Amino acid sequence: MTRRSYIPSDAKTIWIRAIAIGFAAFAAIGASALIVEAGLQDGFQIWDALRFVLILLTTGWLAWGAALGLTGLLPRRKPAARAAGPSASATVVLVPICNEDPVATFARIAAMDRSIRQTGQTLDIVILSDTRAPEAQAAEQAAFRVLIAETRGADHIYYRNRKDNRGRKAGNVEDFIRTSGGAYDYAVTLDADSLMSGEALQRMIARMDADPKLGLLQTLPQITGARSFFGRAMQFASAFHGPVFTRGLERMQGATGPYWGHNAIIRVTAFAQSCGLPTLSGKPPFGGHILSHDYVEAALLARNGWRVEADSTIGGSYEEGPENIIAYAKRDRRWCQGNLQHMRLLLAPGLAGWSRYVFVQGIFAYLVSVFWAVFLVTTVAGTVLAPEPDYFPEAYQLFPVFPSDRSREIMALALGIIGLLILPKFAILGAAAARGRTQGFGGTGRAFLSVVIEILLTSALAPVMLAFQTKAVLQVLLRQDGGWPASARGEGALTLVEAARPSLWIVTTGLIALIATWHMAPDLMPWLLPVTVPMIAAPVLIAWSSRPVGRNHFQVPEERDIPPVVAAFREIHGRWRQQIDGTDAVAPMAAGATHVAA
Repeated sequence: MTRRSYIPSDAKTIWIRAIAIGFAAFAAIGASALIVEAGLQDGFQIWDALRFVLILLTTGWLAWGAALGLTGLLPRRKPAARAAGPSASATVVLVPICNEDPVATFARIAAMDRSIRQTGQTLDIVILSDTRAPEAQAAEQAAFRVLIAETRGADHIYYRNRKDNRGRKAGNVEDFIRTSGGAYDYAVTLDADSLMSGEALQRMIARMDADPKLGLLQTLPQITGARSFFGRAMQFASAFHGPVFTRGLERMQGATGPYWGHNAIIRVTAFAQSCGLPTLSGKPPFGGHILSHDYVEAALLARNGWRVEADSTIGGSYEEGPENIIAYAKRDRRWCQGNLQHMRLLLAPGLAGWSRYVFVQGIFAYLVSVFWAVFLVTTVAGTVLAPEPDYFPEAYQLFPVFPSDRSREIMALALGIIGLLILPKFAILGAAAARGRTQGFGGTGRAFLSVVIEILLTSALAPVMLAFQTKAVLQVLLRQDGGWPASARGEGALTLVEAARPSLWIVTTGLIALIATWHMAPDLMPWLLPVTVPMIAAPVLIAWSSRPVGRNHFQVPEERDIPPVVAAFREIHGRWRQQIDGTDAVAPMAAGATHVAA
């Protein structure tokens, strides 16, 4: 049996968890009581019992999310002191790639290297390629030559194309740790679209130096470079709400914190000792390589007694986000399969209780969409199949008894759910205005408008996303493997036809639901319109929200004062793009070239 050596939670963390769980339970029980009260008015049926369970689970989930945001509003801890100077610890920056745009990826590396040098550090940077197609490999090698020329023949930047692609990204990093990790104290893990300033890296390294038990430190990457309405709304939410929710997460998880697979630093010895990932028995989607490896690696580090923490106060950490809903849904499909795969790890020996709870949260994040869909179906079914009202329940009754109207309970339930969704965001807005943080978002008035529009947009898109997530869950449960498709980065606006092709089934489902409700339960029509109308309009919403918009929409601080590392990337990327597009120099790099890692 695996020995338990994880760090126990301190009293403060336990109290915060208890308050958050208690709040979620209170909200869930209150919502369920309204369902029971409404059901008792015309005879409690099996449909009412099912709705009771579903609303208990779904409202509890919403309340838990609200608790994270509200907990993050508590007075924050003092930011970690800035590093006094370069560290003596050997650190490597790992950039795993597979079928990415090499020009954009390597331009980010050039910008990061410039920023790192400006802070007086010298960090090795290793590009770990899993790209298989020969022409794509040749393009990467051509871009790498440009990178070496840009960095004036730097001897600390390496490129390796792995021959054995087992384990995908996690396997790529693990292979490097096994073969070359002994040369380093720390490794910074990035994605192809990650961008980090030299100062951020320096602060991360200083945090690791200061705490020998810190096995992993996760930063909060901010979305940058968004152009579409959808993308800019995500970028605003990431910058405005994200730090507060992440602070809540920090307080809730304590030393058993999160790992999101990128924009984080790991202690190499801790990772090597703890994070060898098993290959699960059976076929995908539940067997094979672990897709959502980051959650598992965080749990394994915690199991071996290492601290895993997040720090939202470290700035200079960036990534790109999807520009339209289709790209988001494709990425979400892989995350769905990875999270549901964690069902097989819930009883793994030796894990901290909170690590198991994190697995449950990740699983539930996708199952909740199915629960909401089933709740809507049972609501209609319960209304249709309800017994006819008995206006004269007593013999010789002179006056009829009319059934009670359940509108009061339904309205209270709807308002409660809406409150759980928007209350944390307006609370964050109020706190930001009081502390002057809204100035970076165009002032309090513009920040208020951005919050309102973001809420309206996410509300309109919620039924569409619910449909995509429900489909993803059903595919996984039906054993359909979604694989690991290449990430779509930098995709442009979608036409109405391009938006309709993957969402036509959502339109059909919405139409059928609306027509069936109209025929069988017309009284429910007003309550289902907010769900069915966005589904019917899905292609229009998807295409419209993918359109580019100006920077007046959803302003963020990084656009008023562009960070140097972001500005450097844009300058280098634009210059390289012109240089590479004007040549046909894509011949493979000579074997044994200086900077190609074995």
